[in-house]
Amino acid sequence: MALTNFGLLTNEQKTIWSKDLWKNARNMSFVNKFLGSGPDAMIQHITELKKSEKGARAVITLLADLQGDGVAGDRTLEGNEEAMQTFDQVIRIDQLRHANRHEGRMADQKSVVEFRGNSKNVLSYWLADRIDQMAFLTLGGISYAYYPNGGLRVGSDLPYLEFAADVSAPSTRRMCRWDGTAKVLKTSLTGSNTSAAIVAGDVPMWDMFVQLKAYAKDRYIRGVSEGGGKEAFHAFLTPQAMAKLKKDETYNLNLRHSQDKGANSKLFSGDTVKIDGIYLHEYRHVPNTSGAASGSKYGSASSYTLDGCQALFCGAQALGMADIKAPEWDEKGFDYDNSQGISVGKILGFLKPKFGNIYESNAVEDFGAISCYVAQ
Repeated sequence: MALTNFGLLTNEQKTIWSKDLWKNARNMSFVNKFLGSGPDAMIQHITELKKSEKGARAVITLLADLQGDGVAGDRTLEGNEEAMQTFDQVIRIDQLRHANRHEGRMADQKSVVEFRGNSKNVLSYWLADRIDQMAFLTLGGISYAYYPNGGLRVGSDLPYLEFAADVSAPSTRRMCRWDGTAKVLKTSLTGSNTSAAIVAGDVPMWDMFVQLKAYAKDRYIRGVSEGGGKEAFHAFLTPQAMAKLKKDETYNLNLRHSQDKGANSKLFSGDTVKIDGIYLHEYRHVPNTSGAASGSKYGSASSYTLDGCQALFCGAQALGMADIKAPEWDEKGFDYDNSQGISVGKILGFLKPKFGNIYESNAVEDFGAISCYVAQ
């Protein structure tokens, strides 16, 4: 049986395959549901480059609140206008590529079309998964040299991406830990009062989210707009941390009263729940220490052996994602076309925006994300 020659694919056909792959990857990606083109989305999705004197750049714009009080009565307004302050944050972009290769005619007598289909599936999942990993590592301020579970990557190119250099640790007023004994959110973390102070009992509780929401609002972190003047926040936990939360009586009491009764209740379905304007999400790529080496986890300085996670509490514009064009699909024959290869390259970038907050003495802080260290 003659094998189809990969070289016969037209550019139009390659475009169709690449768009189909990107559609699959978007559908598989967890963070896709949080993307939006405007400033009210949790992840602002930048799909076009902005031209400037420095060339074409991917830019996320943060708009500062007006500080003046206006004028009273018939007092003169002309000449007393206040200029709007906007702050552009540049998202550096780079290309991420991967490929797989057919072993050869004798290794696989199946059609080339099936190889294309299988390649599309595995490369779609790979792209979706790496996008999700980088999104949560960026939110948590964890180097791409690590997996979200704290394990060290070996031989990875992710740390060499241009935007990897812009990953930054949580800012001073956007970092806290949960004290499960006192049931208090600890802020202003310094020295030993960080993840090193976490003990086994500091697991997530509903009280923690109540305090996180108040903390966010006190610092003018905007929620994600839901229309009608309503806003909501998104909180993220690992499956292990969510399992601990589900054992909290206060959480379960609020959950029972906030959901539909009967078979449609999220108590039974395990779906994402919303309580008091907070969506609670469970996802494996939330930064945690389950894969970290002993001595690189949470807990006292004498051991650092306690597993924990970096619960993320997010409002609007917590993250910026540059997504430039559909992936590039390419095919190549090797050894006189005896074996075939398929590659995919995607141009993208991530940035956790920071902003000189006028309500906090113009201190530069993460714009819409709070990290809270908990045990799991």
